[in-house]
Amino acid sequence: MDTKRILIFNVNWLGDVLFSTAAIRNIRYNFPNSHIACIVPPRCYPVLKGNPNLNEVIIFDEKDLHKGFFSKIKFIRQLKSKKFDIVFLFHRSFTRALITYLAGIPNRIGYTTAKRSLLLTKNIPLPERDSGHRIDYYMGVIEKSGLKVEDRYTEFFVDEKDEKFVEEFMKAQKLSNKDSIIGVNPGGNWLPKRWPKEYFAKLCDCLISDLKAKVVILGSANDVNLAKEIKGQMKEKPIIATGRFNLKQLAAFLKRVDLFISADTGPLHIANAVRAKKIIGIFGPTSINITGPYPLTNVILLKKDISCIIPCYKVDCKDNRCMKAVTPEEVLQQVKLITGKR
Repeated sequence: MDTKRILIFNVNWLGDVLFSTAAIRNIRYNFPNSHIACIVPPRCYPVLKGNPNLNEVIIFDEKDLHKGFFSKIKFIRQLKSKKFDIVFLFHRSFTRALITYLAGIPNRIGYTTAKRSLLLTKNIPLPERDSGHRIDYYMGVIEKSGLKVEDRYTEFFVDEKDEKFVEEFMKAQKLSNKDSIIGVNPGGNWLPKRWPKEYFAKLCDCLISDLKAKVVILGSANDVNLAKEIKGQMKEKPIIATGRFNLKQLAAFLKRVDLFISADTGPLHIANAVRAKKIIGIFGPTSINITGPYPLTNVILLKKDISCIIPCYKVDCKDNRCMKAVTPEEVLQQVKLITGKR
């Protein structure tokens, strides 16, 4: 019986941790009886909380709790005491490889870099930048280490408490299963990926007035002012839910909506991971082939070719032409096709 103790040192970004759930599940396939733990920063903990493929989620908070030298030493001792046999390093940093080396983990597997090649026991050639989907980037670590890969979809788990919270929210907002509920997510972790707020305002007005939909504007607490600005440009009245849900509650709500509309950001991928009924994703500076949702069975992706190099990482881009190229009318047309309403 295979009873190894396995550690996964994950990355720092919500969307990428979600993409990594495919690799985590495939590690479990290969080690069904082993103890599997995963290290993530605090903000990514909800992505893996409740994941049945993990026995343990460990927090590594290098910006606060584990910022100093002595706190890192304490963290290394903590890992050493757990006596892991193997670590898969999804993060390619030197520091994380050094931590696992000092923790005495005998098998250290990850992508090779000039600085950390001597710290790894199995160096996997680093793929060219943006040469494949992020799911396959993490899958490559385990596949090229000799493990079998069976599938490549993402997962996000919610519990009864999250479902109950959403039920109470829907009752308070007088939303029922008979309503056509459309969730929209206008935020994003950097501005060039956001669809213009005036476009959202125009689209939401049409969804409410023409299609008689109940529109719920979603987002984090950081998006409260953005939602207010969108509402201020509208004639109709949407439901504002920015800052109302944590990630688990958001996921539970996205399972309930009839349609979800978002740019390329965390909630888009959460919606796909919980198999939301229908999704429209609006893409601009990012590549569908690299960070697009997968699978696409319930997803329509809208993107225009404006002769820019994609992916584009100009976070200070001022004109946002690629996102502006997708018009509210085009999104509305897709909504009508999905809903069967004219």
